[in-house]
Amino acid sequence: MSDAHPVGSRRQGLSAGARVLIGVVLLVVGAVGAWLQHDPHGRSAEPRTEFTADNPPAGLPDALTTGQRLRWSRCTAPSTARTGYDCAVMKAPLDYRKPAGRTIDVALIRRKATGPNGRRIGSLVLNFGGPGVSGVIGLPEFLGQYEPFLDRYDLVSFDPRGVGGTIPVRCGKTADDTGFESTDACVEHSGAFLPYVGTTHTARDLDLMRYLLGDRKLHYFGVSYGTALGAVYAHLYPSHVGRLVLEASVDPTEDHDAAQVSQAKAVQAAFDRFAVYCAAHVRRCPTGDGPEEAARRMARLADRLDKKPAPAGAGKRLDADDLAYAVSDFLDLGTDEWAPLAKALTALIDHNDGRALRGGADDPGSADRASDPGSADRASGPGSAGPAAGSGSAGRAAGPQDSSRAAQIAITCADSSLRPGDARLERDEARVKAASPVFGAAWSVGVYLCYDWPFDGERTTLQVDADGAAPVLVIGGTGDPTTPYSGARHMARALGDGVGVLLTAREEGHGTYPQNRCVAAAVDQYLRTGRTPAPGTVCRGSMS
Repeated sequence: MSDAHPVGSRRQGLSAGARVLIGVVLLVVGAVGAWLQHDPHGRSAEPRTEFTADNPPAGLPDALTTGQRLRWSRCTAPSTARTGYDCAVMKAPLDYRKPAGRTIDVALIRRKATGPNGRRIGSLVLNFGGPGVSGVIGLPEFLGQYEPFLDRYDLVSFDPRGVGGTIPVRCGKTADDTGFESTDACVEHSGAFLPYVGTTHTARDLDLMRYLLGDRKLHYFGVSYGTALGAVYAHLYPSHVGRLVLEASVDPTEDHDAAQVSQAKAVQAAFDRFAVYCAAHVRRCPTGDGPEEAARRMARLADRLDKKPAPAGAGKRLDADDLAYAVSDFLDLGTDEWAPLAKALTALIDHNDGRALRGGADDPGSADRASDPGSADRASGPGSAGPAAGSGSAGRAAGPQDSSRAAQIAITCADSSLRPGDARLERDEARVKAASPVFGAAWSVGVYLCYDWPFDGERTTLQVDADGAAPVLVIGGTGDPTTPYSGARHMARALGDGVGVLLTAREEGHGTYPQNRCVAAAVDQYLRTGRTPAPGTVCRGSMS
């Protein structure tokens, strides 16, 4: 009998009704089997093949490379990661100059790819900015921005050194206090780790991570401060560069204090554009008839808040520095938040009500920009996302259970070698104040960030030349108030000829992906195929 004969041909004794019943049962059984194979998190039912790499980082002991395996298991924290995510711990040297010495635990999180094995490219490692932002918390929070790549990549993030689950910096009154009390407190509670939390050490962690994830080359998406981390990685490991996206790029050619001036100018320019919009489109515009009047009104408002801060809800108060930080946070979110900013300023000016301004700054807003999770926790210097004072609160102030403030200061000061004396501090403070009538006073305290830091910083400016690396996509928005567009141009040039590929977006706000469709399409093409946009490509946007 031929194997091609239908099964039914051997069951001549069954009635038509019985055959129908059997068919229904088989259909139900098949459906149940398919349901049992279905992954409720959207992952492929196909058995997963783990990738392996054959190029471990040089100079590390075998126990950390070929002898180490990432043991992924269900995440216990944060609560948003308990379903659909895996977490692991990676062992890394505390000091890469002594690779066989003390080790640290690096906290990792992963969302597995949903596509078939044959189409999976590898892992896409994400850094959401800062410094001081937790990737373990950030991946569930910002997953929607990067979810389109899950068909081709595992999405992976991590807590950089000094942050969250990776040797967290403690600068509070006690070793359990995650707030920022003083530099002396940092030394007392975290002095053994402070020399090793800088960007270079974290970039070396990235290469060990790449190998343990099974990738011969690193595929990476860094935002704001994350562009500094990605660029330093490219400098250290040009032959290991895969597809690197550097979005809202920092300026690698500026030192810590020069960055304060550039950032103050950029946020002032963004505010001036808002003031023009407000005068033209908002009835009874709170900032008046244009930028000059807006500066005068903001100065009067700041003076009023200095004397008596405004109530901002939940027991919070809004002072002059809070005003500057909150307005800048609205500006970071682009033109979508200009109308809400005008409304919030009106409530503050007319009714002494700071709730909308403070609350709006705490809310990502309708733009929901993945590029701005770190704007709440501002620290300045090469590769940082904004200003920070030497003590006390900055931006949306870090609360007593928020260690990001301490981490920002520690990472920034580990990177920057500037330790200016009194004369230069006064001169630089005056330069920042002069750069912006609205934001200069608040931004100027950033020059004091590391003046009394007891450990040496690594260098004055970032070292990012990466000759021989694969093309790196660098994205800059012409209206970015936090990482000025000039930084993206300088980053693309500093990476080297044929390496840095600049994509310009004529957009307001800190970051352009994914809300600008042209940028999103270019990033999608690059991460899927490795093809970069043509040199000189400009994406139209809110400033076109």
